[in-house]
Amino acid sequence: MDAPALPRIAIATGDPAGIGPEIALKAALAAAVGGICRPVVVGDPDVIDRQAKACEISHERRLIDRVAEADWSSGVINVLACRRANLADLSFGSVSAAAGEAALACARAAIGAALAGDVDAVVAAPQNQTSIALAGVAFDGYPSFVARETGLAPHDVFLMLCFGPTRIVHCTLHLGVRDAVALITRERVERAIRVTDATLKRLGFPIPRISVSGVNPHAGEGGLFGREEIEIISPAIAQAATDGVRVSGPFGADTMFHQRDVDAFIVMLHDQGHIAAKLQAPRATAGLSIGSPILFSSVAHGSAHDIAGKGVADPTAMIEAITRLAV
Repeated sequence: MDAPALPRIAIATGDPAGIGPEIALKAALAAAVGGICRPVVVGDPDVIDRQAKACEISHERRLIDRVAEADWSSGVINVLACRRANLADLSFGSVSAAAGEAALACARAAIGAALAGDVDAVVAAPQNQTSIALAGVAFDGYPSFVARETGLAPHDVFLMLCFGPTRIVHCTLHLGVRDAVALITRERVERAIRVTDATLKRLGFPIPRISVSGVNPHAGEGGLFGREEIEIISPAIAQAATDGVRVSGPFGADTMFHQRDVDAFIVMLHDQGHIAAKLQAPRATAGLSIGSPILFSSVAHGSAHDIAGKGVADPTAMIEAITRLAV
């Protein structure tokens, strides 16, 4: 019997003025990646060639207009062309509307390939928020972008940060604290729990174990520091548990991460999860956008304009993101 084909993973190159094209190429060429998937780099061919030359990345590429044209038999990198105008004079480390539009265009093309079934998952290199804002595009992170591109409401896709054996899901993300707390409803917390459970099962955990944080210090201390845990979070946990989800909490976000034998933690606010992740794995954290019809991951670091084009960018987080999806 023939071995099953390796999954096809689209690697969107991110901000063309940052390190995205560099780490996308380095990841696609890595032996660890070639052994677990069939990568397709999605980006502007001229940008990729310029970055490869500046960073002294030796490679052969096959330029394709459809994933069906890809050929992985010879070790050549397949580049799905996402040609963009106004990039010829783009300098490394620059901020521009053209760069912002190009980064999202590549991610959109990769997502489209996943929705069409041409690839099995998408990994995106870092974008630059300022460039995207200059392009006039409403954007507050890849999860909401994935939601919109797959026909969901912006807040219905959640971010799961992954490093080592740790996975942290965020009930809310890029919002001011006042707005984030207003978004934390019983229905939303329950949806975050169910999406986390379903995603873990998709990633190979038959009976996932999930811990949920509170929103207040010490998970509210029995109502002394707020009632969100009593009125919102605990009922959501209880309902999911009644339906067979192995979930517990709420726990204080400052102590929850000491727990062992937990497959995923769910936090209520951006900093509750990001501080823990960036302290423990500053350069090796992948961000999965979960809850949409596709598998989508990105790196948890920025576009690093200060080192763009120098050939020193570390692809570890990109390789980690790809590894998470090569299932």
